[in-house]
Amino acid sequence: MDRTMKRLILLALMTFNSTLVFADTLTLKAGHPESYVVKKGDTLWDISTTFLNDPWKWPRLWDVNPQIANPHLIYPGDQLTLVFIDGQPRLVRNGASASEAKPHIRKSPEGRVIAKSNAIPAVDLALIQNYLVQNRVVDADWLIQQPMVLAGESPSRHHVVGDVIYIDSELPLHQKLGMYERGREFFNKETGEALGQEAILASTGQVIESGKVSKVKLLSNFRETKAGFRVLPMEDEALMSAYFTPKPAELKTPASVLAIESKMREAGKLNVVYLDKGTQDGVKPGEVFSIYRNGEEIVINNDGQPVPAIERTAYDNVVASLSSDRSLKMPDVYNGKLLVFKVFDKASLGLIVSTERSVRVDDKLIAPDILAFRGQ
Repeated sequence: MDRTMKRLILLALMTFNSTLVFADTLTLKAGHPESYVVKKGDTLWDISTTFLNDPWKWPRLWDVNPQIANPHLIYPGDQLTLVFIDGQPRLVRNGASASEAKPHIRKSPEGRVIAKSNAIPAVDLALIQNYLVQNRVVDADWLIQQPMVLAGESPSRHHVVGDVIYIDSELPLHQKLGMYERGREFFNKETGEALGQEAILASTGQVIESGKVSKVKLLSNFRETKAGFRVLPMEDEALMSAYFTPKPAELKTPASVLAIESKMREAGKLNVVYLDKGTQDGVKPGEVFSIYRNGEEIVINNDGQPVPAIERTAYDNVVASLSSDRSLKMPDVYNGKLLVFKVFDKASLGLIVSTERSVRVDDKLIAPDILAFRGQ
């Protein structure tokens, strides 16, 4: 077999592997109902969980469906029926016409009107709250200028819920605060640009006495609070929306996994990671990214045989660097999906919502293929 034929076989395998990435069909849960009546307090997540093994794919259950043009506008009392369109499961609202492009107002025999504000949301934050973190990424120079924990009423060096700690600043009485430990400093690996300082939330508290040295009572803790931790107000931007509406990311330039929040080597489903893009790049909370591992580079040796990266010799590496004809990059490998839940200036926090394999630092994050995401 000559070298040209071997390369054609390699390219064919690459094409075959890449098609597997988008073979992403909805899987219905065993014993699912054929219909469902929307109840007060439901979310699209709740309803999708009734039908799907993976409720994070809820947008595809509602899409390509003129009867549910906007799933935010489904109301308590609506009856939904499971149907199949082109072989794919879809939920149809009973009694709606195919030409209906705006929400209807439902009235009971008593004339009660269900207001638009009662339309059910997409995903309730409470469903994923336990997996999220309240860390922040801030300017490193700014962080060291913030008030600092000096000590506490307790002689212990470690302070927990109920303890009173001392802060080296005159703080507004009753103000709610977060005590943050300095973590890692992040940089863009390609440009060297500083992306910010990790600030890890250790505890929350409230000012009970204001003065040159203020007293703060700790109300909750995620880890022990120590002297030297920085103190930041628990402002709106430090909190998160009560609901998420997952949608495909619109980022044109791929992002990367900057770090794993738990500092482990690999991350899996429901682990939190940092992204190297933020508001300055157009990233928004609720955006969903596809996670990819860079494809392996295969070198063709002097015998015309492909050599994988783990078996390459120093000579193979030199050949690969000198001759593009002797090396072939394999397709990027699909790893899963990630939901952004918190965004900073130059970085973001995301929750891994599905995985095919482990996620690592430097994995690529791209806008999901629209057809695959929506199931069209």
